[in-house]
Amino acid sequence: MTGKTTRRTAPLKIWSVLLAGLALVGALGAWLTFGRDTAAPCNGLPEDGRVQKSVGADVHPGMSCAVLGQAIVKATAAEQGRHSQAQAQAVKDVFFSPGLGYTKNLRIDAALRVPLATVLADFADDTHELLAGLDSQYVVKGDPDDGPWETSGTYHLAVDNLVFRNVVHAVSGDPQAYAILRLAETRYGAQQLAAIPGDATEGALSLTPTKNARALGILDGVADTFARDQVWRTAVRDRMLREPTTQGSYQEDPAAYLTATWLQGLRNTPEAELANRLRTQGVDIARTWTQARNTDESTRQALLAEVDRSALSAYREAKS
Repeated sequence: MTGKTTRRTAPLKIWSVLLAGLALVGALGAWLTFGRDTAAPCNGLPEDGRVQKSVGADVHPGMSCAVLGQAIVKATAAEQGRHSQAQAQAVKDVFFSPGLGYTKNLRIDAALRVPLATVLADFADDTHELLAGLDSQYVVKGDPDDGPWETSGTYHLAVDNLVFRNVVHAVSGDPQAYAILRLAETRYGAQQLAAIPGDATEGALSLTPTKNARALGILDGVADTFARDQVWRTAVRDRMLREPTTQGSYQEDPAAYLTATWLQGLRNTPEAELANRLRTQGVDIARTWTQARNTDESTRQALLAEVDRSALSAYREAKS
């Protein structure tokens, strides 16, 4: 009986060892695939030679990510409202760095999110065009080797759409960063509306508000996963409402009036309705704008319907 028992238990022990080994291999593989954080500190930007060259000598391996963020903002900030070629190129070098660029499931170091959002806000005109995606120049010049170009005394930059949206999504996890982007787009969009001649009709009247709504819709879609969180939405709202505004009349300062009116509406919005308030921003500002211009009712309703479709289409596009 003893011999039979030994022969029976021996195979069982072998199978137990094999199964344990397989389990260990599987666990190791899962850790290698999912559990290990392979991201370099500061997304590897301090080690990137191009970033070191374009952002400045202060960039070096081992530096603090917060200090790096300050250096990027300082190196790219407009002077008297104008950007130099070097400043625009520095932004491209940062965005196309191997640690950002085409990285799948990009996660940006927390200390870099607000600085990168600040940079995008400083390039508000380019960010607006990249969000809207309607200007072909921003498509054909979006590759890493395409340099900035100059118009009206300032340099512009374009970034590949995938890279741009990856970065915007990654920084938007920080509600402070997202609020900075949203405020910049709000102000720039209001300025564009204010510049439309009073006698504009048809396409000349509708292009800008529908384009604004598209840019805002992309921002809505890119941040959709974060916007489901009430705490995140409230933090975005609170940061936006800290922005100083001037509440005058439309005739005195149309852009300031449009911005301040929408922010006041945001201030009065109940917590439960914040998400919807953000998603209807394009329509709400266009409505205020058409009312201030005394646009006739039929034209206004047709325009608002077009603006609403533009925002919804962009939201679905970016969300997918």
